[in-house]
Amino acid sequence: MSGTDTTFKLNSDTMIPAVGFGTYLISNEDAEVAISAAISAGYRHIDTASGYRNEETVGAGIENGLQAQGLSRADLFVTAKLWPGNPAWGDAPKTGAQTIAECDASLSRLGLDYVDLYLIHAPYGGDMRLEQWRALLDLQAQGKVRSVGVSNFNEGHLDEISAAGLPMPDANQIELHPWSQKPDLLAHMAKHDIAPIAYSSLVPLSTWRTEAGQDSAKTDEMKADGAAFQGMAEKYGVSEAQLLLRWGVQNGYAVLPKSLNPDRMRQNIDLFSFEIDDADMALMATMDRGDGVAWATGDPSK
Repeated sequence: MSGTDTTFKLNSDTMIPAVGFGTYLISNEDAEVAISAAISAGYRHIDTASGYRNEETVGAGIENGLQAQGLSRADLFVTAKLWPGNPAWGDAPKTGAQTIAECDASLSRLGLDYVDLYLIHAPYGGDMRLEQWRALLDLQAQGKVRSVGVSNFNEGHLDEISAAGLPMPDANQIELHPWSQKPDLLAHMAKHDIAPIAYSSLVPLSTWRTEAGQDSAKTDEMKADGAAFQGMAEKYGVSEAQLLLRWGVQNGYAVLPKSLNPDRMRQNIDLFSFEIDDADMALMATMDRGDGVAWATGDPSK
């Protein structure tokens, strides 16, 4: 088994690879080479977003990577995301028509005819959230996206879709790691067959987002606790990153590691040569610290 072979179900005809390659904070200078290298290393899922402002170079990397490996478009799973607007930033929520236009623009920038998963990046749409969701369903009906979902939505945001009598999302991409396990949200998602996709899996590492301009919002306590998984990783003969990523996959979450280092790229997708034992999984289950650091899902009623 490998990250390429192992998949999780999104809908009746779409499976998501268990390990994807994340592109957040990858610059346009690095993206083309990084994505091509990731495909060469065995990644078959590339996760991007219009908000990352690197779709053109990610698309070039996809084209180069597929060509270099003799692969077809159908061999790769691509996730893209709608930036919904954020009134708090003076950024008006997108209408349904603007949502469809933005998806078309993302496809153009990526150089693709369709994406395998299209997400609403955050629940910032307010009164427009349902209109945006209806637009995603239209995009799916048009064949421009194979599956549809959301990101950073809490129970209340999901209930809003259900209450409107609309089909529920195939997936919700959220921060998940041993320090942020979100059991209530995951249970709610499971009731509606909404697949969890984990981002920021490596938050507990002391090296997570340490570069200038990449403030992780980690507390001093968290930073001091950065070696919490070192002994456990040594037990399995793997890196701490592999341990944390394996925790996600073993719980049934697709994960999205990112690295510009080809050796680490290969290491981060090598999650199927070991299994965390029941005792360690039970111990990790006791480490939950709440919402996490990358995003606060907020009051479920809003």
